[in-house]
Amino acid sequence: MASSNLLSHHLFPSSLQTSTNRSNLPNGRVFLRPCTRFRKNPSLRIAASGSGRKQVEFVYNLEDKLNKLADEVDKEAGLSRLTLFSPCKINVFLRITGKRGDGFHDLASLFHVISLGDTIKFSLSPTKTKDRLSTNVPGVPLDERNLIIKALNLYRKKTETDNFFWIHLDKKVPTGAGLGGGSSNAATALWAANQFSGCIASEDDLQEWSAEIGSDIPFFFSHGAAYCTGRGEVVEDIPHALPPNLPMVLVKPKEECSTAEVYKRLRLEQTSSTDPSMLLKQITENGISQDVCINDLEPPAFEVLPSLKRLKKRIIAASRGDYQAVFMSGSGSTIVGVGAPDPPAFIYDEDDYKDVFVSDACFLTRGENEWYKEPVSQAGVSFSEEDTTDEAPYIS
Repeated sequence: MASSNLLSHHLFPSSLQTSTNRSNLPNGRVFLRPCTRFRKNPSLRIAASGSGRKQVEFVYNLEDKLNKLADEVDKEAGLSRLTLFSPCKINVFLRITGKRGDGFHDLASLFHVISLGDTIKFSLSPTKTKDRLSTNVPGVPLDERNLIIKALNLYRKKTETDNFFWIHLDKKVPTGAGLGGGSSNAATALWAANQFSGCIASEDDLQEWSAEIGSDIPFFFSHGAAYCTGRGEVVEDIPHALPPNLPMVLVKPKEECSTAEVYKRLRLEQTSSTDPSMLLKQITENGISQDVCINDLEPPAFEVLPSLKRLKKRIIAASRGDYQAVFMSGSGSTIVGVGAPDPPAFIYDEDDYKDVFVSDACFLTRGENEWYKEPVSQAGVSFSEEDTTDEAPYIS
């Protein structure tokens, strides 16, 4: 209860309550409202009223103060809840270099985090028996099949900790898109569990452990841009690979590509012969262009979903040079256009594309010892209201 009283005392001090009382402020107005994190100081605005008197509007950075006070409470009472951004990724190029004895394929790919992502809210469960997951979209498994639950189980196994959680997943990344949304959720859950436990595991530990439940998960413990080999679990950070101000558009049809079916149709003799290390060198030195954005999974994916091939061709034809490159991410079914944030007009104009998912995005990285942050300018894309559900059991 001490921490609760401390929070109440800090968030609603008597001086702040008095300052919002209009009766104490004749001939003026005071508004306390949250501002963006980039507003460092309060500002004073003066305007003349109709009666000739001046009215004062005091804009106070309440959000920044609340964040600082919440940090103070967490230090004294221990972390009890955490909200994290869970961004997805694209494969700028994806070479399949061979088939392994364990049935997996060897790949070489430039992975890059982008600004489209989910939001995950974690809250400590009052019981030490089970995690409880809710989400805003139908069709997402809420049990041990979900990578979030798998990640939390893995963390408890590796660290012998006993924290269980209530989790709400606000899903914005489409599934079956080749964007690694589920893998990102798992990495975010591992990061969160470690924060609640006082960071007893290193980032290298989290990255190594995560490969046990998914090949793409270790990538998200890079700084956001990495050259990945093996099954994808061998991660080499690439500093400053691509500029964060380079816009892109993502277009995903309603249909999904089964990763298993795409790999089943892959014929290694028909893949590119380009050395992936040369692709990486060209991109880091000269930037993105159509000839370096090779994805060996495009031909088999286009066999699985012929309409995806038509979509890519139409986007290239209609772009009139707006995009530096147009390519499929992962095993599909998202088509990425790098260089402009908007899709061609036919995406909005034609009934055949009325159900496609469309989002703008940009490249994203993270700093040392911190998780990814959603850019303030990223409006985000949500699913339709009819697909959402209540956010219980998380209470904000």
